[in-house]
This record gives sequence, structure tokens and C-alpha cells, in this order.
Amino acid sequence: MSLLAPLALLLGLAVAVPLWLHLRRRKVEMRVDFPAVRYLLRAEQEHGRELRVRNVLLMLLRVVIVLLIALAAARPLARLGVAGHGPTALAVVLDNSMSTGAVVDGRSVLADLQQAAHAVVTRARSSDRVWLVTADGTVSGGSSTAIAAAIDRTTPLAGAGDLAAAVRRASALVPGASLPAARVVVITDGQANAWPVQLAAVAAPVLIYAPSTAPPANRAVTRVVTDPPHWAPRGALRASVIAREPVNWRAALGAATLARGTVAGGGSIEAGATPAAIGWTAGTMELPPDELRADDVRPFAVHVGPAPAARADASAGAFVRTALASLVANGHERDGAGVSITSAEALGALPALITAPADPSRVALANRALERSRIPWRFGERRSGPVRSRGDGLDGATVQRFYALQRQGAEGQGDTLVRAGVEPLVVAGDGWVLMAVALDPADTDVPLRAAFLPWLDRTIARRLATDAGPVIDVAPSAEWVRPSWATGLEGPNGEVQAINGARVRASDKTGVYFLRRGTERAGAVVVAPDSSESVLDRATASAIAARFAGSGAAGVAEPRRLADRAWSDTSPRPLIAGLLVGALLLMAAETWVSRRDLADAS
Repeated sequence: MSLLAPLALLLGLAVAVPLWLHLRRRKVEMRVDFPAVRYLLRAEQEHGRELRVRNVLLMLLRVVIVLLIALAAARPLARLGVAGHGPTALAVVLDNSMSTGAVVDGRSVLADLQQAAHAVVTRARSSDRVWLVTADGTVSGGSSTAIAAAIDRTTPLAGAGDLAAAVRRASALVPGASLPAARVVVITDGQANAWPVQLAAVAAPVLIYAPSTAPPANRAVTRVVTDPPHWAPRGALRASVIAREPVNWRAALGAATLARGTVAGGGSIEAGATPAAIGWTAGTMELPPDELRADDVRPFAVHVGPAPAARADASAGAFVRTALASLVANGHERDGAGVSITSAEALGALPALITAPADPSRVALANRALERSRIPWRFGERRSGPVRSRGDGLDGATVQRFYALQRQGAEGQGDTLVRAGVEPLVVAGDGWVLMAVALDPADTDVPLRAAFLPWLDRTIARRLATDAGPVIDVAPSAEWVRPSWATGLEGPNGEVQAINGARVRASDKTGVYFLRRGTERAGAVVVAPDSSESVLDRATASAIAARFAGSGAAGVAEPRRLADRAWSDTSPRPLIAGLLVGALLLMAAETWVSRRDLADAS
């Protein structure tokens, strides 16, 4: 037995009152014999034993009544071993990630999970508190009828959601109900990679249900890349496919078919194309429908048009000029006035890729050139490495010497693309990309790395060309960083919405959303599901439970046992009602005995 308010037991000290009254009743201050009442003394002697027993009984009744009231005030709980369950706070985590949209024997996996959730929720009583938490963190609370309706409204997400976060949120809800028992019930398809290898312990016991049946076979398009980033006008598609047997594929740009083919047992697809469309266009890579439809079509975005013109100034260094000549020779760029690649002190007009001056004595001249071009960053003191770079495809490069970049004016003027340690190494804004390092092997190995050439190609094609812009890949409902110049977002239906703020939450619907610079398309946000959702390998309920730290999680594989385990009578019951009823019955008995005592005395 446990007590919710143990300090209330101090009320039991009130038992001293009936004890004091009983002892006081036995005291006789003065004894005087009157002849007229001697017969009463004989009667008292004859019934003395009965009176003493009655007085002791009254005292005991009053003491027990006080003790019962004090114990009831302490709100005791005990496991009684009777049928049913005590008041329980229960949160159901329903997995509705993309993988639950798979169809098995003509029925979706989510439909089976919803049926299991209904079986749990229908056992709830009016004294219980119940919540529903879905994989995207949405919480529904209320009566069992309201929760049942929320279960029916649940549909598969376009992405993975975050089941571990949903469990943490559910476990934070149940203690707040202040009920004797609390439990989290997780109903999932058991997709193995949806659960981290190690999960933190949570505040409430966790019961996990996952089906023991094998998952359906699945084929999927997990990745699509356009190469080069800017088709001028010819380009190639590179896609990754999951398939257990040969499968046909189709690449489309708008309504037109770009290419068709067959991929044998999964792997990679590469297809060249010369589309007729010009400008920013949405495309899809498609496989025939299977049991999981959500990953059979994957969107992509491409910009088609003349190759961007670019020219490298002598101040940029020999490595940059050689890299640009290679891109021009391959048709990715063309030599001409357009994007300039130059050291900061030689900066003329924008758009430009700007490197730091190789000579520290020219920093003041470089800063004046940045000021003239209204670029809100300046070179500060020179730093020494080595440090590692991270971001924008230049991860792991070594930087020996670079300048501290100092922001001028308001925050948010430009985007940090690459960092050297914690400091900005490459920043970008409308028509400019500024590097804090000279592209010289004495300062950094960036120009010597294989990633440099594709990075230079993307930077020119996606950030600096007149009609350029980035392609941002993001999962449904995830956040992405808005380019500082982007003013609107055009949806797949053509509707344009204004956007602002440094971060924007992506739609929960997959597709291509074009970034607008004024009235023109200038980039794209491609919302596509996480490729991990296409791998349907399952873990058992017990294996998932074992990933929780501590011993507060258990697994069950049979749906008919789930509801019984969810509401199992392991929770302590409140005893306050029984104690108060007992006190009332004893009060009635005490009243009856007292009246008998008074009647006999009269």
C-alpha cells in the first residue's frame, strides 16, 4: 500500500480525544451515599461489567473512526487483485509513418494498427485519462469516443515522422494526470530503422505492439540527382532504386517523357536527356505501383537553359582558372561576361564568386571593394589552423589560414554555407558568394579536393547565374533555411505564397515547390520522403522494447493480448471510498451504542 498524502496521517493524533473522554468518564470527584439511591448502587454493581464493556466498545469505535478518517485523508492506494482496472492515465502512440501505408492482403498496415488502437481505447472508463499521439507529434485528448474518432482520422504521413519523440511526448503527458497508474502504449508496424538503437528511459512504463508477420516486398526510388545542376540544355538524371527483381522505370519532365528503361534488381539508373522545356521545371522518376505507393514516384527539379557565362580573374589563382576551364570544356559553363570569379580587392561588378586576398596587406582594399558592392561582410583578423570545413559539399577540407568574416548591419544578411570550425568560411547573398580563404593550396586544400569542381559548378549554376538558384531537398514537414532573396514559394498547383523568416517548415505533401525572386522562379524546394522509409525490414516488439534504457518497456506481438496488457490490473486502487464508508458504518454503530447507554442511564 502507498499513500499520496502521508502527512494527513497526523490527523490520527486526534484519537487522544476519545481516549481522554473515556478516562475522564471514569473519574469521580466526590462520593456521597444517600439512602434513597442505594438501590441504584446495587443495580450498578449488578450491571457494572456490561457498562464497562460498553464504554470500552464506545472508546474503540471512536478511535477506529478517527483512524479511518485520517487514513482516508492520506489517500491510500493498494493492489487489490480484483477484476477490471483502477484509474489510469494512458497515452497511445500510433505509428502513422509512411511505411504504414503498405498494403498486405488487400488491407493497409495502418488499418490493422488502428484496429489494435481501438481495442485499447474502448476499455477506457470515465475515471481514466486517454491521449492519442501520432508519429508527427500531433496530440489528441478527451473522451474515449473523441480518441476513437481521432484514430479513424489518422492517415499515413508522407515522411517518417519521429516515433522516439512521440514516445517522449506521450510519457510526459501521463504523469500530469495525477492518477494512480500511468502507461504508454506504442502501436507500430515495427519498421526497424524508425527506432534509434538506444532510446532514453521515459517517465512511464511502455508497452509496445508490433506485428509478427513479415513485411511486404517493396520497390522504391530513393534518390534523384540532376547532373549538371544546370542543363545547358542537355543533362543527365542519376537515380537510386530499391527492387528485388527487374523493374521498368520512366523519367518525366512536366507531362513529357524524358527516358524509359529497365533496372535489374535495384541499383542505379543513369539517363541522358535534352528536354524541350526552358527554365525551372518539375520532374518525376517513376516505378510501377506496388504495395507501398508513396515511394514509387520521386520528384526532382531541374533548370534548363543556356550554360551560364563565367570568367575567372587572374587574382583568383591558377587552380580556379583551371577548374573553370574544365567546366567550360564539358559544356557546364561557357566563357563570357557573366559570373566573375575574383579576389576581393579586384572585385568589380556582381554577380561574383569572391575569394579572400592572398596578400594580407590588401585586406583594407578588399574591404573597401566589398563596401562599394554593398556586400554586408568584411574581412577581420587572420586566423591560423588547421581546422576542418563543414557544409555545402566541402566537408572535411583542411583550412590552414583564413580571415574572420565580420557581419555588417542586420542579422540575416546572407547565408552561411560553409564553416571552418565554428566560424563562417563561405557566405552567400543575392548575386555574391564570399570566401574567407584564398583558393591557394598554401591556405587550404579545397582546390585540390575532388569535391571542388562540382562545388564550383553548383555555386555558379545555382547561386550566381542570372536565373540560378538552389535546389533544396527536404523531408515532409521538416524545416529548411530560406535563401535571403526568396520572397515567395510556388506550390505544385501554381499558387504562390509569401515566405519570410530565416526558417520555413516544408509542406506535408511531396512535390516540387519553386522559390520565387519577385515574379520569377529562381530555385526549388523538393519535398520527398526519407529514403529510409522505403526499407520495410521489421524488428520484433521485444527487440524495440530492449532499445529503451532501463526496464520500463515490454513488447507484445499478439493484438488480442494488447488490450489486456494495456489495462492489466497491476495498478494500485484508491481506498478512500472504502475507508469513508467504513467510517460512516462505525459512526452509525457508535450512535446506536451511545443511545443504548443513555437509555440505560435514564
